[in-house]
Amino acid sequence: MSIAIKEIGKGKYAYLVTREGQRVVHKYLGPIDSPKVFKFMRESQETKKVPEHFRSLFWDTSLANINIKKNARYIIERVLELGDMEALNWMQKVYTVQAILEVLTVSRVISEKSKNFWEIWFENNAI
Repeated sequence: MSIAIKEIGKGKYAYLVTREGQRVVHKYLGPIDSPKVFKFMRESQETKKVPEHFRSLFWDTSLANINIKKNARYIIERVLELGDMEALNWMQKVYTVQAILEVLTVSRVISEKSKNFWEIWFENNAI
């Protein structure tokens, strides 16, 4: 998934670009100066890398070296063990509840107390 900006006439418009099998699908989002489109674009960028204000959770490595997909377990473990509500909300935008629960099941880093809490949390807050 990515966002494409197209210039048509004097306006700039945003499209959400996804791949469905062999096809590339463009979904119209709206003009880029629209508050809804701007918010969507900003949130989309926030889920591609660890935000700078969470640096304290990842003190032992450079944020530039953390890959959202490859280091998913590492990120989830740190947020669940050391993070706050803001970090939790960000993490839930990036990873599915299923992925988070899988990490809870196999992790040796997350304390038993935290595991119990998060299992209850996600069970009660699952949609």
